[in-house]
Amino acid sequence: MSISRVSLYHLETLLWIDRLGTFSAAAERLNTTQPAVSARMRELEQRLGTRLFRRDGRTMSLTAAGRKLVRDCDPLLRDMQVALLGSGGFAEASGVVRIGAGEIAAASCLPAFVADLKADMPNVGLEIEIDLTANLIQQLLTGRTDIAFAAGPIAHPALKTQPIGEVALMWLASPAVAAAFAAGEAQLPVWSLASHSPIHGRMRDAIEASRIAQESLNLCNNARTMIDIAKAGGGVGIFPEPMARAEVAAGALVELSDMPVLAPVAFHVAMRVSDSEPVLARIFERAALLSLSVPPQF
Repeated sequence: MSISRVSLYHLETLLWIDRLGTFSAAAERLNTTQPAVSARMRELEQRLGTRLFRRDGRTMSLTAAGRKLVRDCDPLLRDMQVALLGSGGFAEASGVVRIGAGEIAAASCLPAFVADLKADMPNVGLEIEIDLTANLIQQLLTGRTDIAFAAGPIAHPALKTQPIGEVALMWLASPAVAAAFAAGEAQLPVWSLASHSPIHGRMRDAIEASRIAQESLNLCNNARTMIDIAKAGGGVGIFPEPMARAEVAAGALVELSDMPVLAPVAFHVAMRVSDSEPVLARIFERAALLSLSVPPQF
């Protein structure tokens, strides 16, 4: 056994394979290639003189020795990271953190959060992706994203979550369309987020309870585009208040009266339970302090 030739990157790679489940996911998280990850694991097995993976056709799983090494090394690497951060603080932290956010969360709280985060952790690179909640959760589970801001309840045993507030929904239209609706017009186009949005069901139920003709329903997967359509006089829409705030203040959109009440949408921040990196844990703690209706306090 040649323990002296075992490097930290061997152990870090092993831990990411265990956390994410595949060599390819670990390679993406470590910004390297799958062949490089495979080579590292072959080297680690050779230097320890034991098999860490059981190969069954195209699938691989940890052996008993591999599971023990993961269990023993995980807290050691975490303690080392904490010690290194302790010498310089989080201002000296480095690496790349991938943040996923839904469109509404991105417009509501992400800009100020990211600006504050970069001020305190200038050497941490951020990769931000805006996507639908279902995609964000899948990316989080597979390791393509480290932290996600998403709508609706998030229930998965591999994820830990924290609620960060609610966003109000509003019935809005251009002044001309709103006037036509007030005059009794029911054949106006109405816009809702598409069916793969977690908000779609709530919007659909509200539209069914209104006096707008159901055959007038149109779907779009982008709230910003729907706002622009409504501003142009293209119909009635149900919009997140933070995204339409400027248009309402300017009078380009007005709220419709006598419409079914819309319950607010809850938002959560989520990360993998298995992630123990101090930088990720610190960013999650900061994100958990967010409020969609109150300025962040750190």
